[in-house]
Amino acid sequence: MRSGPPTTTGQYKTVRGLSRGLAVLRALNQSAGGIATISELAQACSMHRTTVKRLLETLRTDGFVRHSDREGQYHLTFEVRRLSEGFEDEAWVSEVAGPAMREAVGRIVWPCDLATPEAGFMVVRESTHRLSALSQHRAMIGEQLPMLVTAAGRAYLAACGDGEREALLELLRRRDDRWGELARDDAWVRRTIRETLRRGHAYNDGEWIREAAFAAIAVPVVAGRRLIGAVNMVFPKAAVSRHDLDARFAPALARLARAIGRGAKPLIGD
Repeated sequence: MRSGPPTTTGQYKTVRGLSRGLAVLRALNQSAGGIATISELAQACSMHRTTVKRLLETLRTDGFVRHSDREGQYHLTFEVRRLSEGFEDEAWVSEVAGPAMREAVGRIVWPCDLATPEAGFMVVRESTHRLSALSQHRAMIGEQLPMLVTAAGRAYLAACGDGEREALLELLRRRDDRWGELARDDAWVRRTIRETLRRGHAYNDGEWIREAAFAAIAVPVVAGRRLIGAVNMVFPKAAVSRHDLDARFAPALARLARAIGRGAKPLIGD
């Protein structure tokens, strides 16, 4: 599966290794759930498996792909999205979400996180934990929140289209851990999504074992017709009454999400 000789552009030769690395990224991006084996990528790119393996390990070292839980599989990381959406993606987080969340600290009081999806998790992109006097967490940026047992993940999953939801669930079903087991329980997934839509916001009450002492609510963030993430509010279990959640905090969080969505729309398109 050898490719042809390097081509030239003007007086410069193209870099075949770079072209091959981009081809692997493209093929991985087109795979179901952004996950694939070396053999699948080799076939898609018409390259030898050894070449694909070497390219993947280079991309992994640079942070663009990660090993999957299943041996021989790789998946994309958020760094690829940074490249694909470039400055505009960073702009809506830093120029819109960040200021809106800081401005809302006095009204919402409890700490909030803005998260976007990555490989079956919600990754925290912005947070007010460092600003809220009630926070018991500090370094949240980059934290991975499990999709199925956190309010942010449930809010996103309930709000996304059928195609994206099925792709996310299929990615999770492949896992050999608790997240995979939950994703394979179709009745539980349907019930969780139905309850989230009925309630008007997502809720978790300590189901994430690592954070079993905390609960959260969350709502999706939509820019125009595009779902771009979810924003949550985190608090110790039993610290906030159900009435206050429904009457005070959920509406305030929804207003924050709408403000982020309105501000983000001109930067990321519809």
